[in-house]
Amino acid sequence: MHLKKVILLLVFTAGLVTSCSVSKAARQDRNVLSGNWVLNNVSYQGSQGKFKSVLFNDADASCFEGSTWFFRNNNSTGSYMLGNGSNCDGAERFIRWSVVDREGMTSQLQFKFIDDKYKDISGGLGYRLDIELLSEQQMRLTSKVTVEGQPLTVVYDFSKNDQNL
Repeated sequence: MHLKKVILLLVFTAGLVTSCSVSKAARQDRNVLSGNWVLNNVSYQGSQGKFKSVLFNDADASCFEGSTWFFRNNNSTGSYMLGNGSNCDGAERFIRWSVVDREGMTSQLQFKFIDDKYKDISGGLGYRLDIELLSEQQMRLTSKVTVEGQPLTVVYDFSKNDQNL
């Protein structure tokens, strides 16, 4: 029987979201990211067992599977709606996002929560996820966390869903 481990990703990779000039690589990533995506799978690498996690201080990871995400490039806003699980709040969450190009390192998607009038509701704090794969049809984001003193990587696998545009 696997030991149930609880990951509270309430504060992981929280940081101040700031604006700065956008590099050519970041502009290219932003253009590819722009549009509709479906988060198909949330998985964990680096440890054995079953995991129960709260992602982005919002909801259980199972609610994120099947969630739909929208990224608007022209004003750096977007949103996501959780999947249809029985304990999942289907309300739309609004975000302001950007791509951080880190020389010699993996680029990152960063976002913070805003209201429907584009006002910050997170006190300037947000989330950063490493962009491991980004193509016209697929995206893989990762986040490194620590559980019971051991490193663990949360993996988010997306597919592009632009038939509604």
